[in-house]
Amino acid sequence: MKQIGLSLFLFTALTLTGCRDEKESADERVDEHTNLTQQEEEAGPGDTYVQDELTIQMEPRSGSNVSGTITFIQENGEVTMTADLAGLEEGMHAIHLHENADCSAEDGTSAGGHWNPTFEDHGEWGDAGGYHRGDIGNFDVNSSGEGSITFTTDEWCIGCEDEKKNILNKSVIVHAGVDDFTSQPSGNAGARIGCAEIKL
Repeated sequence: MKQIGLSLFLFTALTLTGCRDEKESADERVDEHTNLTQQEEEAGPGDTYVQDELTIQMEPRSGSNVSGTITFIQENGEVTMTADLAGLEEGMHAIHLHENADCSAEDGTSAGGHWNPTFEDHGEWGDAGGYHRGDIGNFDVNSSGEGSITFTTDEWCIGCEDEKKNILNKSVIVHAGVDDFTSQPSGNAGARIGCAEIKL
């Protein structure tokens, strides 16, 4: 009789310990789950996490005083770039995406050429004759040296796996002159007076 009572006591103790361990494991799983972002929770197996907003700083190059910010927002399959810049000479200036996220050279040449993953001729965005994925265009600067441009496209992404669309690890270059949309390979836009690396 004593042996049966002892067995029941041991069985009850083991059962309670097992339940407590399972509860702790479940609590750990809940804690791990709540640490995920909503975007990560919604992603399916094999999905890549994609950044939806990124702001970078424009740095002066070629002896200029250019400054400002460039913000990229990804929403509904499109990326919108907004550049707010200062320290420029009044008039029109070209702005492009270049192939390297490298602004180390004083003249900006370390950024490489225009980002052109589809290997087309330089041209105005949307031109049937061809254009680079980095061919944004021109923007106007006022007498105070300030200018801005907003550009939206579904041909870019921020961090996706499509290298023909992914703008990460590229750079934004502002030129001293105007893009004529004709001269090859970069529109005869002049010196690179501002550079910003597109990095997380």
